[in-house]
Amino acid sequence: MDAEYVVVGSGSGGAAVAARLAEAGRSVVVVEAGGTDAGPFIRMPGALSYPMNMARYDWGFRSEPEPGLGGRQLACPRGKVLGGSSSINGMVWVRGHARDFDHWAEAGAAGWGFADVLPYFQRLECWHGDAGDPAWRGLDGPMHVTRGPRTNPLFAAFVEAGRQAGYPATADYNGQQQEGFGAMEATIWKGRRWSSAMAYLRPAMKSGRLRLVRGEARRVLFEGRRAVAVEVARRGGVEVIRAGCEVVLAASAINTPKLLMLSGIGPAAHLAEHGLEVLADRPGVGANLQDHLEVYVQYASARPVTLWRYWNLAGKAWVGARWLLTGSGLGASNQFEACGFIRSGAGVEYPDIQFHFLPLAVRYDGHGAVRGHGFQVHVGPMRSRSRGEVRLTSARPEDAPAIRFRYMSHPEDWAEFRACLRLTREIMAQPAMAPYVAREIAPGPEAVSDAALDAFVRAHAESAYHPCGTARMGQADDLQAVVDPQGRVIGVAGLRVADSSVFPRITNGNLNAPSILVGEKMADHILGRPPLLPANLEPWVHPDWRESQR
Repeated sequence: MDAEYVVVGSGSGGAAVAARLAEAGRSVVVVEAGGTDAGPFIRMPGALSYPMNMARYDWGFRSEPEPGLGGRQLACPRGKVLGGSSSINGMVWVRGHARDFDHWAEAGAAGWGFADVLPYFQRLECWHGDAGDPAWRGLDGPMHVTRGPRTNPLFAAFVEAGRQAGYPATADYNGQQQEGFGAMEATIWKGRRWSSAMAYLRPAMKSGRLRLVRGEARRVLFEGRRAVAVEVARRGGVEVIRAGCEVVLAASAINTPKLLMLSGIGPAAHLAEHGLEVLADRPGVGANLQDHLEVYVQYASARPVTLWRYWNLAGKAWVGARWLLTGSGLGASNQFEACGFIRSGAGVEYPDIQFHFLPLAVRYDGHGAVRGHGFQVHVGPMRSRSRGEVRLTSARPEDAPAIRFRYMSHPEDWAEFRACLRLTREIMAQPAMAPYVAREIAPGPEAVSDAALDAFVRAHAESAYHPCGTARMGQADDLQAVVDPQGRVIGVAGLRVADSSVFPRITNGNLNAPSILVGEKMADHILGRPPLLPANLEPWVHPDWRESQR
């Protein structure tokens, strides 16, 4: 059962780091609390709303009541299944903007600037785009990245409306130019979800050097200040899995800080409250929690071109049957096939607003569908200044942590959301959308004033399910840093973190891609390999960004 490396978590970062270690000839045990990812609810892209609402696949976390959102508790799905959250997410593929990673480096994560991380994105990708510059992409990596067929006329209309509103088109937002409107990319391959389990774990398990252990990690065990094992609840008992070299935590931005604190690493006063012995006083453990909030701007459709015709038992059965038989049809797409990235105002250097377009008016989790033909734009700010925290509720590993995002606690968040809503309305009022827009459903035409828009956000904003930052990278003398730029937990030995917890600041867009990046790059650090040579490609930034919003 023991191995050179014990990796906790089989999600985006954990699968990548474990597979690369096994590829290098090291023995690896991956500890995963969830079960198999086999089954149509996970494998069928069109069924994406189901697994994140199933206790079989999801940890079922919810935030504490959020004062900025009227005391609402928001869902925080995290994958409890082989492949982790990459097996229950929306499959949208966004690297993040180049300047996001430059900020990481400036914030103390040396070696994580854009030039440093681009070669790792290229190493992990197998890109199947139909436009863009292949020099910016990877063509033979484990992660298949594709684009939907975009046969629904609403996708082209949305992209054209963005152009008519004065924004650029982008052939590849994951390439040189993120800013603009264009086709959205997804981790879908041959009509099926392509998760980290499919890309990394299953091939690595065939080598015999990577073993999967199903059980729930309870804490990391130490000899002195060196991590030597992981305590795992398994088969009705507790087992200890020893690591000859290192333990790597990749259990999510929620469970990784929880495990660190249960193991004696975290804010000393908080650990003492729960009777836990303090091994390393690191105030940043569980702090710096970030997420993306979004709202759904919904419209009634003037034409019957939306997915509403299939939003019934018979329609879903038809879509599912076709997918099961042929691997094609509507079930082979996540239906997020068009998108946009824009700046909220002049003086903003790079996009801080993201759009997902969906040809159906329904919540991301599949609930609250509007009756009748409709469509919606998911929109939200990308770089909120609000910060939250993850804290223990007890010293019992089986108890869920307290999650406080403190959404909308910074006054600039409100101004940014108002800009999101007003700019969305302007785009949707362009001639390209005129044949399809019958009326605005939400927020509704009566919501015009700042107060009305704020009320809509307070009542209806939802998480985009992108928690990160709770064990951030930085320099050892930074008291808020938890790991150094090589992923090593500061204050102890033999323990690293390789998931979205290490993000100093949230990236632009969905987090699956940068989370896999972390696992890829941390593997090289663990193996003591020199980093890949920095890239010399220059990203596009609007030449008049200081004076112009578009």
